Amino acid sequence: MEQAEQAEQAELSEIWDEDTAQSYDTPGSGMFAPEVLGPAVEFLARLAGDGTAVEFAVGTGRVAVPLAERGVPVTGIELSRPMVERLRSKADEATIPVVIGDMATTVVPGEHTLVYLVYNTISNLLTQAEQVECFRNAARHLAPGGRFVVELWVPELRKLPPGQAATVWQSEPGYIGLDTYDTLRQRVVSHHFRFDETRQARLARSPHRYIWPAELDLMAQLTGLEREARYADWTGAEFTAESRSHVSVYRLPEPR
Repeated sequence: MEQAEQAEQAELSEIWDEDTAQSYDTPGSGMFAPEVLGPAVEFLARLAGDGTAVEFAVGTGRVAVPLAERGVPVTGIELSRPMVERLRSKADEATIPVVIGDMATTVVPGEHTLVYLVYNTISNLLTQAEQVECFRNAARHLAPGGRFVVELWVPELRKLPPGQAATVWQSEPGYIGLDTYDTLRQRVVSHHFRFDETRQARLARSPHRYIWPAELDLMAQLTGLEREARYADWTGAEFTAESRSHVSVYRLPEPR
C-alpha cells in the first residue's frame, strides 16, 4: 500500500472514535429528521418482508433501531466499537446483534432477505477492490431473491471548472460542507466546518472513494447480483441526470 493510502486508512480508523460517536446523533434533524428517516425505514421494511436484514456499517443504529421496531430482525456489522457502544444505549444485543468487523469481509451467519448500506458508507472503502469485495460480501449473505440496497451520492464533477478542485455541497448558518476532489485517483475528502458567533471553527474531515452509478452496477455484475431498480431517493422518485444521490437495489437471482 502506498504511504498516502496508509495515512488515509489511519485517518479513517480515527474518524469514528468516541467523540464522534457521542456527537453523531442529531435526533429530529439532519439525517435523523422524520422526513428523511421515515421513508428509508419504510422502503427497507417492505423489501425485508418476513425475512431478516443485515446492515453494513450499522453505526449508532439510526436505521436499524426503527427498522427493528417495525418487526424486522436486524443484525449489524460495524468497525467502530464506540459507535456500537452508542447503539447499545438504544438497543441491547438481543434486539440488534452486532458483529465487529469490516463490511467488506465480516460475515453474519445465515441467509437473509435484505442487506443494506446507507448514507454513502460504501465510499468509506478507499479502493475499488475493497468496494467490489463489499458487494461480494453482500451477495454471500443473501438468500436467492434477496436484495442489496445501496444509498450513495452522485459525484459532482460537473461543478468543477478547469483548475478548481473543490465544491461547496452545503452551506447554512453554522455549517459549511466542502469536498476536495482528486480526479486521478477518484478520491474525495469531505470537510465539515462547524462554527458559531465566536471566531473559532471546528473542522472534521473524512476520505472517500467516489463511485459512478454505472461503475456500481458493474461491481454488482462481477459478484453475481443484478440491478433491479434505481431511484433518486427513498420515496421512489425517478432518478435523472440532475439527481444528487440515488438508492440502488440489487437482487441475487433465483437458481434456474
